[in-house]
Amino acid sequence: MNVEVQILEKQAIDKAWSGISSCENCGIRHLALFADLEHDDFELIHKPVLEINKYTGENLYNEGDDGEFLYTVRSGIVKLTQYLPDGGQRIVRLLRTGDVAGLEVLVNPQYEHFATVIRDAQLCQIPRDVVERLNKETPRLHSQLLTRWHNAVKRADEWLTELSTGSSKSRVARLVIGLSDKSDHSCHLFSREDLGAILGVTTETTSRIIAEFKRDGALKDQGKNHFWADIQLLENIANQN
Repeated sequence: MNVEVQILEKQAIDKAWSGISSCENCGIRHLALFADLEHDDFELIHKPVLEINKYTGENLYNEGDDGEFLYTVRSGIVKLTQYLPDGGQRIVRLLRTGDVAGLEVLVNPQYEHFATVIRDAQLCQIPRDVVERLNKETPRLHSQLLTRWHNAVKRADEWLTELSTGSSKSRVARLVIGLSDKSDHSCHLFSREDLGAILGVTTETTSRIIAEFKRDGALKDQGKNHFWADIQLLENIANQN
């Protein structure tokens, strides 16, 4: 093998492994799966952890696919969807900064949802083998994984309670509040189809309620699905039966 080829191969390897070297200095490390790892733990990582970009509408994986990777969300939003026997769909969870997609592959070789980006996302793609090895060899990751499982169950309970009970109007209000930035009242909504799939209501119902919120001043349209949200008014609506 000539020197030039060796240099190119080394550069390719260095680039592939660049994700690992940045894990210790990650800007959201306190939120991420590797939050509790110490310097020596990173020596156990034997496969590349890559930082990837996915854009709105792109899939991370499909239900039933072999689960090769877990994904930590650094920015953006990913929806987890299951399809119903009648062909309809239900969004069962939204993943945001610090959340992990694909945890189930640690106990089941296949993914259990369709994972789709609904707001441009930056993610860390972590080989399942890496997580399994760290889980066995360092108690720090094991503790973090237990926390992630607990959070996933808690989120599912909250989702069921907040977004699957009450009138359609109150449920839409709760969802809008959850998608709003409390500091500046800004809110970026998804498509009406996605909102309906989250709440288990029709697209027409979602569109009608959003239009009503705009008429009543609960939402002020700022263009391209961006709104200013009157949080107090929305909370009043959310608490109605």
